[in-house]
Amino acid sequence: MREKTEKKRLAILRALKASNTPLSSSKITEQLNTQGLEVSERTVRLYLLELDREGLTENLGKKGRRITERGRKETAAARAYEKVGYLAARIDQMTYNMSFDLASQSGTVVVNASLVGHDQLRPACPLIRRVYDAGYAMGRLLKLVAPGERIGDVIVPDDCVGIGTVCSVTINGVLLSRGIPTHNRFGGLLEMQEHQPTRFVELIHYEGTTLDPLEVFIASGMTDYTGATSTGNGRIGASFRELPAESRDRVLEVKGELEKTGLGAILTVGWPGQSLLEIPVGEGRLGAVIIGGLNPVAILEEQGIHVHSRALASLTDFETLFDYRELDDRVQAFL
Repeated sequence: MREKTEKKRLAILRALKASNTPLSSSKITEQLNTQGLEVSERTVRLYLLELDREGLTENLGKKGRRITERGRKETAAARAYEKVGYLAARIDQMTYNMSFDLASQSGTVVVNASLVGHDQLRPACPLIRRVYDAGYAMGRLLKLVAPGERIGDVIVPDDCVGIGTVCSVTINGVLLSRGIPTHNRFGGLLEMQEHQPTRFVELIHYEGTTLDPLEVFIASGMTDYTGATSTGNGRIGASFRELPAESRDRVLEVKGELEKTGLGAILTVGWPGQSLLEIPVGEGRLGAVIIGGLNPVAILEEQGIHVHSRALASLTDFETLFDYRELDDRVQAFL
């Protein structure tokens, strides 16, 4: 009984978290019932009163309820086993919802959010440029977000500046728009030798984790962008995708178009049915290695500049992105 109660409480919090506006008890009841959770509106109201008392929700009167920051943290921490596979589902959701059209270079792309202290922004710039210069970033575009503004669920604090880097999941959306489905295998640390990819030394499968692999590797100090950008020998973030075997020529065409647009991130494409960088692929498929979207900010942690990052943070309009070579000039507006 206690487990069923907790499941319904979390379902209410998640419904409120996913909504951009307050929800009434009747609307919440409708959503829970569509999820297969049989509950009456009266029961939902009782749960909401309890959540109000605990500071997890806020009663706005006739407008309904909204989730509090404490409630958001509760949904992030609770029942971790239920969230295994959440990342894979989030990738699919963002892939489907992005609207970027490669031909017209318009629409939305997927971005990651990173927060850098205002006083650390100037020394961070040459390090970020260094990763882009080496070709270890997801293309050559990024964005800056001012204090008080939002990147998805992330609100930039007053003492920070937000950095939006293009997420590699954007590649999925572009390929899908060309009729090429993508299967996401894993994210990992890719060993570079003399600027060439050799093998994955660590990997985390998307279906079996609640966290973004690159976030884990960055926080654990396992990356080596300093070496990769200086000597060509190091470890960078990358992911492994599988694509239909027949799509190879079309994928290579898209790769070239992406590079011209500033979104180039397909590092290498394998051959049908053949292993790629020691990773076997299924029959009728080929492998592709995609550069990690958080790579430009990951080097900051190595150099002692703390960064709080969240992958797959939101969708953003392509027109809000700028070339990394403009970074110094753009930063002046925040200093």
